[in-house]
Amino acid sequence: MNTATHLPALEPRHAAPGTPACDPSVVICTHSIGARLSKKLALLVVLVLGGVSLAAWMSVKMMIVERDAEDLARRSELYASVLALEARDGGEAAVLYKLHREASMRGDSRLEVWRADGSLLHADPAGTMPAASRHTASREFTIATPELPGGLLRARITADYTRDARMGQRWALLLVGVTLAAAALVAAGGYWHVRRQLRPLNDLAAQTRAISPGRLDQRLSLRDPGEELLPWIEQFNALMDRLERAYAQLEGFNADVAHELRTPLANLIGETELALSRDRPAQALRETLQSNLEEMQRLSALVNDMLFLSQADRGATARRGPPVSLAALAQQVSEFHEASLDDAGVALRIDGDATLAVDEPLVKRALSNLLGNAVRYADRGSTIVVRIAAEADGRAQVVVHNAGVGIDAAALPRLFDRFYRADASRCCDDGQTHHGLGLAIVAAIARMHAGSTLAESRDGVTRVGFTLADAPR
Repeated sequence: MNTATHLPALEPRHAAPGTPACDPSVVICTHSIGARLSKKLALLVVLVLGGVSLAAWMSVKMMIVERDAEDLARRSELYASVLALEARDGGEAAVLYKLHREASMRGDSRLEVWRADGSLLHADPAGTMPAASRHTASREFTIATPELPGGLLRARITADYTRDARMGQRWALLLVGVTLAAAALVAAGGYWHVRRQLRPLNDLAAQTRAISPGRLDQRLSLRDPGEELLPWIEQFNALMDRLERAYAQLEGFNADVAHELRTPLANLIGETELALSRDRPAQALRETLQSNLEEMQRLSALVNDMLFLSQADRGATARRGPPVSLAALAQQVSEFHEASLDDAGVALRIDGDATLAVDEPLVKRALSNLLGNAVRYADRGSTIVVRIAAEADGRAQVVVHNAGVGIDAAALPRLFDRFYRADASRCCDDGQTHHGLGLAIVAAIARMHAGSTLAESRDGVTRVGFTLADAPR
């Protein structure tokens, strides 16, 4: 019993700008480049400007601390000189009078004085300083008083610097506010600028959506493309050029296949209908069946060739055997073509040799196709030359030369296309129909051996061949 649970279809959801959006069907998350870049810019501003603000605040704090220390030292020196002068002029009573009289004037500080024996001489009332102040500083100092017992007084002054601390806090808040405001402004400006600069991408996306199978000639373009976008546009347009060519080749291939299949099928249908139209003797029916068998063999060969090319296009590679002499393979192929060579009145010569690890059946098939073409188009009484040469990079080159009517230069680049036939002036007179896959198969076999094809025609001599790469070590 099928226990599969049927889930309702999920409607596409669009995330808010700047938030990641995930497609549950393919598990792909998207994000806004503008939002992400603006966040990173804001973070960068916070880090950089925050560091600068922290350094500025630390400098201000050090300046305030140094100023407060200098103020405390100045007060200590002032009290020491004043009290020393009072002790010299009026003794301990004058000192006490001076301390009591000015105690109310020290609203942001508190002074304490001890005699030389450690007894307390004077202490400002506790109310002279703000209660529970956390920003105080103290300094102890001595006062030289030779006129008093012990010769000196010890004093301690405690000052309240709450006002300076508040100023430092205001500076810190100001710097934090400036940093955050700058980060917000940079983030907003960066997001707006990125969205503005990415607008050409939206134009490219719209142009891409407009491309369809019926409009493969469309190309991407921008009035003022950036240097970063230009390579993408060029590569995409080059891809569209290749795609358009491949699509045109596919349409041509389909038309050629339909044309090649239509003729033998029409022959089969016509001969079969004619045979069934009236009673015929056994010999006539046998001849009809033989004719139909030839047509079906042509169809089978065509289908097999198309399947072989399809496998080669999907990346099939040659099944290499032990190293073998290419001249020996060419000799075996020439023996198969002895009858056609005699009928055409041409001779065959094999020059050179190379030893390579190849797929023997495939290489012999490629040589047979080249020889078949050369025999059909060679001048009577001429000599076909199969030239084999080993190259320095471990490759081998196999080229078939034949003298005859040349191939137009415009047709050479398409010589290895499927179902392509050259100029009708080069057509043979053997009475056979060739479906135009022979050289395409040669090109496929060369690719399966990591090689390539070559073709040239000049001065009445046509050279068509291929290269083969040795098996990787």
